[in-house]
Amino acid sequence: MSAQKKQDSGRKPLPVELHMQQELDRLRQMQRYRSIPEIGERQGVYITIGGSRLLNLSSNDYLGIGADRELCASWMETLAGCGGLDGQVTMSSTSSRLLTGNHKVMDGLESVIAEAYGCEAALVFNSGYHANTGLLPALATRHDLILSDKLNHASIIDGLRISDAEFRRYQHGDCDHLEQLLCDAAGRYRQVFIVTESVFSMDGDLADLRRLVELKRKYDAMLIVDEAHGVGVFGEHGLGLGEELGVLEEIDILVGTFGKAMASVGAYAVMRGLYREYLVNTMRTLIFTTALPPMVLAWSRMTFLRQLEMRKERGHLRKLAAKLRTALREADFEVPGESQIVPVVLGEDRTAVAVAAALHEMGFYVLPVRPPTVPENSARLRFSLRADLDAGQIGDLVGAMKSLRA
Repeated sequence: MSAQKKQDSGRKPLPVELHMQQELDRLRQMQRYRSIPEIGERQGVYITIGGSRLLNLSSNDYLGIGADRELCASWMETLAGCGGLDGQVTMSSTSSRLLTGNHKVMDGLESVIAEAYGCEAALVFNSGYHANTGLLPALATRHDLILSDKLNHASIIDGLRISDAEFRRYQHGDCDHLEQLLCDAAGRYRQVFIVTESVFSMDGDLADLRRLVELKRKYDAMLIVDEAHGVGVFGEHGLGLGEELGVLEEIDILVGTFGKAMASVGAYAVMRGLYREYLVNTMRTLIFTTALPPMVLAWSRMTFLRQLEMRKERGHLRKLAAKLRTALREADFEVPGESQIVPVVLGEDRTAVAVAAALHEMGFYVLPVRPPTVPENSARLRFSLRADLDAGQIGDLVGAMKSLRA
């Protein structure tokens, strides 16, 4: 043993280290301890975890683009053949966009997105987390109020906390409660913001965007919608639930992601040109970070354009989800939602952990979702479906779940 290791082994633990160990022990006891899995080969809808080949039911690759090896190989060949798109596709941007990190590949991607949505402008971010933690602090001041759905993603909640504005969380999906808060706020703030996801990631249910649009009009609020789990899956062109419901023009800022259905990295928002100009000057998560590499941006442009035409895959995915949801409900499982995310609420943490482990042994990769990600006593399995699955595989999953129920 080295002298340094001997010294460390005899060192008195710091108070913070004692707290860390106690907290980790508590999490283990509560069945809430998490670890990073050992992931091996990915092949289509299958993934190797710890040496076991499993049907992957925990991916956000909703359209199967990320598993399409032929597409990736073809794109790389095209890239090499044209000299890296005129030398613009490099592996690093080297700085923030406001310094030297901007590229015409980025400008082109934003133009393509804005055109697809029929809006004035688009803005690309390094991640959905960057988008949601940066938008609200940039837009809302201490003179404003933000009203947020109670089950919004953690990134939105963190954005609320960073912002100087007051915020309230309305009961999940309860537009009557939201309207009560809007009534109470009338005349008291410079601006009121309404923030919601379109497809909620843990329950798989949908926001009532039409009613939210009515309320934002009635009370002169600003509506921000996170379509992270909606883009690629909903709408004729995969632009999200807003497109499907015909309210795109009424959403003031719509946030989408490249990291799920579009199998890339980063996020984007579509908006008025004025909003974009303001955010470029005030949004800290845009200003103070190195821009995404042009190589990634070029891939994102290709997958964004590709998914615009993937109507067949969208239809197949939603049929699979409906089939699974119906079968599990008929087997007396508690299954909320109406999207490609099919959760099965099991209650206690240990139950969700045990069922996930049993499914692992049967060849299915699904993870238990436990508090604080979801409310207490609502631990669940979360089946995240994808368009490259088939009806037979869904049938096998239903059979496995029924056997565990018995």
